[in-house]
Amino acid sequence: MTPSTDTVLEAGLNSALTAGEDQALDRLHARLTAGAQEQDLLDLAYTVVNTPIGELLLAATPAGLARVAFGREGHDAVLADLSLRISPRILEAPDRLAEPVRQLGEYFAGTRQVFDLPLDLRLATGFRRTVVEHLSEITYGSTASYAALAALAGNPGAVRAAGTACARNPLPVVVPCHRVVRSDGTIGNYLGGSDVKRTLLAMEAAA
Repeated sequence: MTPSTDTVLEAGLNSALTAGEDQALDRLHARLTAGAQEQDLLDLAYTVVNTPIGELLLAATPAGLARVAFGREGHDAVLADLSLRISPRILEAPDRLAEPVRQLGEYFAGTRQVFDLPLDLRLATGFRRTVVEHLSEITYGSTASYAALAALAGNPGAVRAAGTACARNPLPVVVPCHRVVRSDGTIGNYLGGSDVKRTLLAMEAAA
């Protein structure tokens, strides 16, 4: 049955209204974000970026990038955790994450081997933070064992703790815990999944 002219016009009007509402919401969100930044009310900005290993959530404080999260972690759950552990004043603000997004794009394109970003490591504490701080010493295209990482962090006997620190690294990819493998050369566990870890290592090895 051919739809009537009135039905077609009604559908077109509803579509236009929906598009108009979406644009209005986008403008409102932009104004709220800008106002929060101007009044220093935004403690955490976040965005989600598509990458060859899936969607990554990036979150930053004024001090620097604080969290990189894989889709399998559940981005809503990550944001809820950030609101509890850092601040509930969190908004989607892609402009604040433009530089991390740019550098990640270069990394996945094979044109960047070292990230040059301010980092906020408050989510890693104690020995775990020490381990995270040493991860960037494992250079692009190379790997180290958990035992070697523990020694690098100043406690050779803390191999299990070094593994836990990698598993809870708040900034995977940017802070390269994917370069840590087992002493027998097997891949080991990874927050983003073993396949993602293999993909990252293979990409770096091919560069």
